[in-house]
Amino acid sequence: MRYDAVIFDMDGTLLDTLIDLKNAVNHVLEQFGYPTRSTAEIRRFLGGGARNLIMRSLPEGSTEEKIDEVLDVYRVYYAEHANDLTAPYPGIVEMLETLKQQGVKLAVASNKPDEQVKSLTQEHFGRWIDHAMGDREGMRCKPHPDMVYEILKPLGAEVSRALYVGDSEFDVQTAINAGMDCAAVTWGFRDRDELEAAGAVCFADTAEELLKIIEG
Repeated sequence: MRYDAVIFDMDGTLLDTLIDLKNAVNHVLEQFGYPTRSTAEIRRFLGGGARNLIMRSLPEGSTEEKIDEVLDVYRVYYAEHANDLTAPYPGIVEMLETLKQQGVKLAVASNKPDEQVKSLTQEHFGRWIDHAMGDREGMRCKPHPDMVYEILKPLGAEVSRALYVGDSEFDVQTAINAGMDCAAVTWGFRDRDELEAAGAVCFADTAEELLKIIEG
């Protein structure tokens, strides 16, 4: 089936944000006197939003109060360094250009803070992405389907004609919860076997493969 609209996750799907995220987490961990984390650890910890990332990065047994304290500092630092080394994955820009020319409606739904989602989308994909939405007050984060339903409204798209694209178990579950088809990409923050275990059945190893899936 050819899709009328595509909703993309951001981190690990459209943008390689891993090093900026790792650097921000480690900066804050050092500031609080905690051991830093490797790139592989941060990759594994990602998904589910900033609080989950900080909770997983802190030593086991950290209190809720400490998690919130570190999170507040992390949010400020990362907001200033979210685009230091971040860049689109290979082939993403070309894929978006092709889809835009074909009239496919494109959007981003991410658990990053809404302001950062909109800023990074505008910086890297402003010519192609129609709408972008992130974590904001009154909106439940993925894997709840609320964000997906909300962003389908301005797209004027039906769930049955839309595809959700992501790289993690959170994205697969978001699509399942929303009743949408899902394409799981393997270049992001989870390996294929983890995506399969989450329920993914459609995979793209490259942006070119993803384009063919969208085109039907």
